[in-house]
Amino acid sequence: MATPQQKTHTQLGRAAIQIFAANDRMNQILIEHLDPLAWRAKPPGKVRSIAAIFTHMHNVRCKWIRLTAPHLKVPRQLHHAHCTRRQARAGLAESAARCAEMLAEALGGSAGRVEKFLRDGWARPWPVGVEMLCYMISHEAHHRGQVSMLAHQLGFRLPINVTSGIWNWEKLWKECGAPGGPGLLEE
Repeated sequence: MATPQQKTHTQLGRAAIQIFAANDRMNQILIEHLDPLAWRAKPPGKVRSIAAIFTHMHNVRCKWIRLTAPHLKVPRQLHHAHCTRRQARAGLAESAARCAEMLAEALGGSAGRVEKFLRDGWARPWPVGVEMLCYMISHEAHHRGQVSMLAHQLGFRLPINVTSGIWNWEKLWKECGAPGGPGLLEE
């Protein structure tokens, strides 16, 4: 079975798939290295727990898929109250794969099956394009920042090799199957 990367015929489409894969790898790295006690720790004030942030990220991806590419299989939503780190990692991996398919269809020249990006029921649709990818990445980067800050505030500071490792795009691309960088097909 061909991967979304192999089915995508534009450089932008291939790059979008690899960039989103690297984006998800960053999420996976944070969960992998997060102290297990931090997962459900109650932060001060009325803010989400780390578990709630990651389940929110997955559930928002599910909404993007359901609204933007309803022909794709929408992953099952997660509930923060009883979601484990393992379940969150699996859910995020599945929703990242569906988002990659959605991006491939939106940006990869596949006869316009995905024609507009719907962020939410209340929001106006956007044309598919770079804006769609930027919105998706920005949403997740915002929440990764929250997770890193909360972990620190709760006394579970992430190791420097983790916080700097999520900025090592070349390594992330390689781990995600694009050793030459985003959008490049391996010969």
